[in-house]
Amino acid sequence: MKELSDYNKNVRIDLHIHSTASDGTLSPLEILNLAQSLNLGAISITDHDTIDGAKEALTIGIPSSIKFLTGVEISAYPPPSFSCPGSLHILGYAIKIDDPVLNQTLAILQEARKNRNPRIIELLTRMGIELTLSEIRNDAGECQIGRPHIAKLMVKKGFVQSINEAFDKYLAKGEPAYVDKFRVDCDRAIEVILDAGGIPVLAHPFLLKMKNDKVLEALIISLKEMGLKGIEVYYSEHTQDLITRYAEIANRHELLMTGGTDFHGSTKPGVQMGSGKGNLCIPYGLYEKLIASL
Repeated sequence: MKELSDYNKNVRIDLHIHSTASDGTLSPLEILNLAQSLNLGAISITDHDTIDGAKEALTIGIPSSIKFLTGVEISAYPPPSFSCPGSLHILGYAIKIDDPVLNQTLAILQEARKNRNPRIIELLTRMGIELTLSEIRNDAGECQIGRPHIAKLMVKKGFVQSINEAFDKYLAKGEPAYVDKFRVDCDRAIEVILDAGGIPVLAHPFLLKMKNDKVLEALIISLKEMGLKGIEVYYSEHTQDLITRYAEIANRHELLMTGGTDFHGSTKPGVQMGSGKGNLCIPYGLYEKLIASL
C-alpha cells in the first residue's frame, strides 16, 4: 500500500472539464482520449446544467487507466443575505445520472439557457454586430450554444480580435450585450445533488469576487448548513496563496477539497486539461477522499 500511495502522490487529476455537451469544444470521447494521453488518474466531466457529457462518456466506456466521476456544474443564486458579483456555481460529483428530479431540474435550466441566446443576439444586432442563431449553430456544431460560441463567431466575422475582447466589451456581466440567466436557488441546487446521491462542492471561490475572505467564509458556512460538502480549492485561476487560504477554510469547516482546470478546449486556449495554465497540479488523494466520503 505504501508504494501505491507514493505513486498516487505524483498522479494528476482534473475534476472540472467541459465537453461539447455544454460550452467545451472537445467531445466526451476526445476528452477521454486526451486524459489517457496525459496519464491523468481521474477526471470528471462537469458540463453547465447538463449531464449529457457524463452520460455519453459512460456509454462510450471509460478506459481502465482512468477513474471517472459523473459530474455537473449547476448555476445557482446565492443565499439572500449575500451579494456575489460573480457567478455562484455548485459542482455535483458522483451523481446518479438517471435521477428524475436532477434531470427535471437540469431540463428547466437548459431551456432558460436556450431562451437567453436570442436576446443576446438581438442586443448585439442593435449595436451593429450582426449574427444569427443559425450561423452560431453551424459554427458550433451539435452542442449547447452559449456565450463562448457567440464570442467565437464574433472573432470569426471580425467584430473583435479575441474571445476575451468579446466578453470584456460586450458579453460579460455589466456589458451592453449581457443577458442574465435563470438559476436555481443554491439550497435547491445542493438538495438536488444530495438527493441524486452526489457530493455538492462550491466551484472556483475566487470567481465569486467576494469582498474579502471573511465574507467568503461566512458564505461557505451558510452553504455548509444547506448541505455543501466541499470547496474547489485547486483551480486554474487560483494562485498558490489562494490555494493555501481556501484549504485552510476547508479544513476549518471539515469540508472536502477538490480541484479542476475548468478546461473548455479552444474557447479557453490558455487552460490545458490536467495542468491549467501550466503549473496546476491537483493531487490524486483528493479523488480518493471524495470516493471515501460516499
